[in-house]
Amino acid sequence: MPSHDDYLQQALTLAEKNVEQGGRPFGAVIVRKGEVVAEAVNTLHLDDDPTGHAELNGIRAVSARSGSAALRECTVYASGQPCPMCLSAMYLTGVREVYFANSNNDGERFSLSTAAIYQQLQQPTEQQSLPVYHRPQANGIALYARWAQKQS
Repeated sequence: MPSHDDYLQQALTLAEKNVEQGGRPFGAVIVRKGEVVAEAVNTLHLDDDPTGHAELNGIRAVSARSGSAALRECTVYASGQPCPMCLSAMYLTGVREVYFANSNNDGERFSLSTAAIYQQLQQPTEQQSLPVYHRPQANGIALYARWAQKQS
């Protein structure tokens, strides 16, 4: 049975191939119960989609094939430290665990670190560099209530 390091090497190999094809150095492998259920790379260079990160592309592939957004039994292996967006998606889908090869610190000198975003997200919303405003609307909560009613 492959080890964690074997899967990380697989993610790094995907990332290396992606670099050779003009992409960024990011690859991901998603494993469920010892079986690889997705391999993906960063596709920003192909479609200008800023959410086309390897981990998200892998999550999309698994979800589309399984017909479920639940990845509770899955482990994600990534060539680089997942950015806050990817990590959030992993939390939202219930990924069991995550392993990565290169840290934000490793990527810093190559402008491949998302540490600054992590730092921003640790600040209270009103102190973050991106202005975010909460403006409650009269029908906002009613929309949530309508959704909840449809779920029962």
